Amino acid sequence: MKLLLRFLVPGLLILCAPALYAQKYVEREIMIPWAKALPYGLDALLVYVDLPGKHPLAVLTHGSSRKPEEHAEVTPWQQLPQALWFARRGWVVLVVVRRGYGISGGDQDGSHAGRCPATDYEAAAEHSAEDLRIAIDYGRALPEVDPTKIVVAGVSTGGLATVALTAHAPAGVLAAINFAGGRGSNADHDVCNPGDLIATYRDFGKTSRVHMLWLYAENDKFFSPELAQKFDEAFRSKGGQDQFVLAPPIGEDGHSLFRHVEAWSSTIEAFLKAQNLAPLTELLPEVVAPNIPPPAGLDPDGLHAFHSYLILGPHKAFAMSEHSFGFSSGQRTTDLARQKAMESCKHDGKNKEPCKVVFVDHEEVRP
Repeated sequence: MKLLLRFLVPGLLILCAPALYAQKYVEREIMIPWAKALPYGLDALLVYVDLPGKHPLAVLTHGSSRKPEEHAEVTPWQQLPQALWFARRGWVVLVVVRRGYGISGGDQDGSHAGRCPATDYEAAAEHSAEDLRIAIDYGRALPEVDPTKIVVAGVSTGGLATVALTAHAPAGVLAAINFAGGRGSNADHDVCNPGDLIATYRDFGKTSRVHMLWLYAENDKFFSPELAQKFDEAFRSKGGQDQFVLAPPIGEDGHSLFRHVEAWSSTIEAFLKAQNLAPLTELLPEVVAPNIPPPAGLDPDGLHAFHSYLILGPHKAFAMSEHSFGFSSGQRTTDLARQKAMESCKHDGKNKEPCKVVFVDHEEVRP
């Protein structure tokens, strides 16, 4: 069972909570203090397995929804599956929510990007990279961390931020991973001023010398393979060092590649080994889900999904209809988790059956 604790941050109650499993996995939400992120700092999630000695640090960061109203819904728990992937391999993981997203204070990177078509993607990326530097400074001081071995990974706008970070890499950053990095996607296959984005990657390539892995999917609707390859060519033309991987199509939009851990696991594992960043020779055991009976009526796919749901972070909800199901996790409130679970169960309106929420966090919803 998860052990959920609550810690009071002045003026705010946050579920912060070390979740301790049989394998001594630790999950703890923290606030990283920073004067530029007042009043509370940067929201972050610390995930690791409690083992003796010091361990390498992995810093992860998120992307940005096209819907500005969803920026306030970002939580670090949304990247718990990716954090656990690194933790099973011996990493101490710090998932950071950048300024202006979720409950992290300060001005958002998008405010520095300019208005289409007068964009300044480089300024926005450098603003984001500053958040990553603060997270690295915090992480390297943790007693569990070896500050000489650090990897950074980001998705979408977080991927671009990661590239920007490598242009002036902090000490100890030995490798970095860019998942579908970019900025300025207004709609499917519509990027505002792509020339500015290509030029931004070219500029970062002038000074970036960190070994990088870039992953884009063939069916990415935010940044097409053709555009992503132009990013890569521009970056490498000035000396940037990246391994570019075009992954097979996944889901309805390949921009979701980061969420599909099984799709990139072997690629990331090989990249880290090539950089001598494989701290463990054998994987640690998987997290054990709480022993909670599933709701009646789920088919095998639903039972598998419910097992996955139990391992995910708060706040979360599971909804189902007679022949369908859906769930949501890592939400700021239980009400939002309920809403997102119902939307998932409805499958964008394709499921016409009535759905109902049957679990919220780890509590069954009684009729």
